[in-house]
Amino acid sequence: MQKKSEKNLKKCQKFQIFFPGTVWMLEILSLIRQDGDPRWCRSVPNWDRGPWLETLLGLRRARANARPRIISSHLPVHMFPKAFFGSKAKVIYTVRDPKDVLVSLFHFARIFRPYRDPGSLGDFMDKFLQGDVPFGSWFQHVRGWLQLRGRENFFWISYEELQQDLRGSVQRLCSFLCHPLSPAALDAVVTNASFAAMSHNPMSNFSLSPGFILDRSRGPFLRKGISGDWRNHLSPEQSRRFDLVYRERMEGFSGENSGTFWEGRNSGVFGVKC
Repeated sequence: MQKKSEKNLKKCQKFQIFFPGTVWMLEILSLIRQDGDPRWCRSVPNWDRGPWLETLLGLRRARANARPRIISSHLPVHMFPKAFFGSKAKVIYTVRDPKDVLVSLFHFARIFRPYRDPGSLGDFMDKFLQGDVPFGSWFQHVRGWLQLRGRENFFWISYEELQQDLRGSVQRLCSFLCHPLSPAALDAVVTNASFAAMSHNPMSNFSLSPGFILDRSRGPFLRKGISGDWRNHLSPEQSRRFDLVYRERMEGFSGENSGTFWEGRNSGVFGVKC
C-alpha cells in the first residue's frame, strides 16, 4: 500500500505547503489552474480542489481531479513522503509573520472542535513558542522547508508579499508553474482571489463544514485576511518575549539573526524548466 501511495505521489503536479493557513494560496492556485475562470472555485469545495496529503483519502481524492493536480499539506519537511524528493512535482511554500500565524492559529483552535481548548492567548503563545501546537514548531517548519531553496521545483513566497503585490505574485507563480496567463485571465485571478470574494464563497469559506467540526458561534473561519493583526492582540511585553524566542530559534538562518525575512519581495524561481 505504501509503495502504491509513493507511486501516486510522484504523478502529482504540485503541492502547496504552509504551517497552518493554506486557504488563500489554494484559491490562487485553483484560479490559475482554470485560467481565471471562477466556476471551479464556486462549485467544488476547496478541500476537494486541493485535498490534504496527511488525510487518509487525500491522494485518492487528488487523483479524481484532472491534471494538473493540487495537493495541500501542513506537514514539516522531515515527515513529507520521500517520493517527492525524487519526483518532478512542484512545491509552493508560503511563509508568514509568525506573530500573525500565532493569532490566526489561536482563533482557528477556538472554533475547530477536534482541537483541545486553547485557553487564553497568553497560554496559547507559550505552547506556540514551545512547538506544542498542531504540526509542531513554526521555527522548525520554516527552517526545514526553506532548506530546499534553490531547487528548481521549489518556490517560496510570503503572505505579506501576496498582499503587497498580488498581481506580481501571481505572475511569478505562473512562471514557476509554466502556466502563462493572458492579461484578462490574470485580472480574473486577482479579482476572484481577493479576501472579499473568498469570504462570500461557501466553497472557500468553510461554511459547508458540519457543526461538529467547526463551532462558528465562536467566530468565522475566514477572519480578516490582513497582516499585522497581532498588534491588536499581543501586549508589548508578549511581543518582546516572542521576539527573544524568535531571535534564539532563528539565529543563523539565511545568515541573519533576527531579520523579518518574510517582508518584501522574496519569491524566487530558480532554473525552472518548462
